[in-house]
Amino acid sequence: MSSILDLFQDHAVRRFAPGELILEGGKKAGILFVLLEGAIEVRKGSVVVDFVREPGAVFGEISALLNSGHTADVRAAEASALYVIEEPHKYLREHPEFHLHVSELLARRLSALVKYLTDVKQQYEGHDHLGMVDEVLETLVHRQPRKRGV
Repeated sequence: MSSILDLFQDHAVRRFAPGELILEGGKKAGILFVLLEGAIEVRKGSVVVDFVREPGAVFGEISALLNSGHTADVRAAEASALYVIEEPHKYLREHPEFHLHVSELLARRLSALVKYLTDVKQQYEGHDHLGMVDEVLETLVHRQPRKRGV
């Protein structure tokens, strides 16, 4: 199987300087970015939630899939180059390999989150103030997708 990056050879590449904002939390850009080279920092408020340097990493997919604002700020941690994917829904429909790639990325993130919340729950078992972790885990594990209009 060829590299996921081979899918984007004909796409525009956008370069970002260290510290430059790529996606702003709360706003909708309507595009996806795929990391070609460099390092990216994902921040929610003052908390760094992810630091990514793996080529093929995708940014903006949650916003694109849910038609909502971005869940976090995404910045270049160092000089970085990213492929730009315009019309993400259309691109995902037309390129099942990329759709599967995005699905796998999201599944890995969800799995890590469930593991983290499970660890927190185990560490603080018996403390009433963390009873909400049960609710969060139940929601993540058993949440059914909303019906979409066709």
